[in-house]
Amino acid sequence: MKGELLLLSSVIFLLQMACGCPEKCHCHSNSVDCSQQGLAEIPPNLPPQTLTLHLQDNQIHQLPAFAFRSVPQLRTLNLCNNSLSTLAPRAFHGLQHLEVLNLTQNSLHSLENRQFHSLSQLRELDLSFNNISHLPTSLGEHWENLTVFAVQQNQLQQLDRGILESMPSVKFLFLKDNLWKCNCHLLGLKLWLEKFIYKGGVMDSIICASPDTWKGKDLLKIPHELYQPCPFPSSELESSQVQQLASAHWAVPRTPESHSMEERDQTECELKPKPRPANLRHAVVTVIITGVACGILCLMMLVAAIYGCTYAAITAQYRGGPLAQTNEPEKTEGKELFDSSPA
Repeated sequence: MKGELLLLSSVIFLLQMACGCPEKCHCHSNSVDCSQQGLAEIPPNLPPQTLTLHLQDNQIHQLPAFAFRSVPQLRTLNLCNNSLSTLAPRAFHGLQHLEVLNLTQNSLHSLENRQFHSLSQLRELDLSFNNISHLPTSLGEHWENLTVFAVQQNQLQQLDRGILESMPSVKFLFLKDNLWKCNCHLLGLKLWLEKFIYKGGVMDSIICASPDTWKGKDLLKIPHELYQPCPFPSSELESSQVQQLASAHWAVPRTPESHSMEERDQTECELKPKPRPANLRHAVVTVIITGVACGILCLMMLVAAIYGCTYAAITAQYRGGPLAQTNEPEKTEGKELFDSSPA
């Protein structure tokens, strides 16, 4: 009897070693909860059948490469409210089935190219409440299934529309509370978002933080006509000339005048309000008044012409009629007087 109990306890111990729950974690079915345990790293010996892993509210500072190799079937990963500042390029490598990734309330400043390329089944990605100032264009490659993308409360000034174009299935966008710089570089994003909303997409808002012209304004409510296209670099300059100009720029000390010129060049791309076109109603009224005035002038000219012609005809008739008849007796009377005069 004692031997059977010893054998049973050994089997249970071996099962716990093979599929045991890590220390400071709670395991239930296919879910592992390691939240609020003061962990500084990913716990080892995670059960390989884990589908949901909760690691929020800990003190994890970084994720090494292949950090989750022991849980290849993982579907949901919650890393909210840690101290993450660095993600290794292959930190999530091997998680081909991951669908939900929560990285909110961390200290991330930037993300590497192809950081999430192995996450082909990802449906929800939340990067809110970090210090991210730039997202590389190739970040979202292979995100055909992503439906929720959130980058609220970061330091973003621009967002390349190429990232959003790599999300053909996205339905929800959360972009507010960033340092959006509403200049010509944001026009492409504005056009994409308008099309996104037209197709039924849902988003919060993009409130401009600069320049002062649009500060506090909603990007989607600024008319297209007020945007000017960004100036393109001249294609006439060859690469050698560009290098020479660059070397000269670094060699020559900067003067206050050159500094002001550089600032002016940088502000060329800022949004400048164009003069608004005249009101359509005002234009129509102006055309009508002008037409009426021209019509009256033409009518007056026609009346004057008719009056002149009539006056000329009457005058000519008057001179050719009674006047001629009154002159003839005078001529004959004069002739008789001449004839009756003594020779």
